[in-house]
Amino acid sequence: MNRIVIVLLRVGIVAAVLLGLFGQIVVIPTAAADEVDSFPPYAPFAAPYVAVTIIGVACVQAVLVAVWMLLSMVRRDAIFTPRAFRWVDIIIGASVVATLLAIGTAGHLSVAGIPSPGDGMDVVSALAAAVACVGVGTLFAMLVVVMRSLLRKATDLQAEIAEVI
Repeated sequence: MNRIVIVLLRVGIVAAVLLGLFGQIVVIPTAAADEVDSFPPYAPFAAPYVAVTIIGVACVQAVLVAVWMLLSMVRRDAIFTPRAFRWVDIIIGASVVATLLAIGTAGHLSVAGIPSPGDGMDVVSALAAAVACVGVGTLFAMLVVVMRSLLRKATDLQAEIAEVI
């Protein structure tokens, strides 16, 4: 992989991690507090949903760190080694955790009877977003599992070629 591409990807990863930290520290708690201020019946739900959202962002950050490490291995031409599987497994684990959080959120939103101002479309929209996150998370985890098996095959083939040479 071209060095410039790796540098650009790393700059993007740093920006995404910093943006996630800003969201975890400032945006998510502030938005929840603003929602509770505008509609006080949301108060009992604010803390759990803030915690789940912060953990979800942390899962994305874990994936970004793992991608950083895999990029380092690509730069050193060491991607087809058993060490790469640890980072791929972290990506799979973080995506599964985030998907489970989305499943829990969707389940809670569907049965909790959360009060809503107006016509209730905000709760329906949140439920739709949670269901979409479940779908995307499941697909992403399955894709990475397939890519892991391809990495396993390529690593085995490289080991065989190294033995022949």
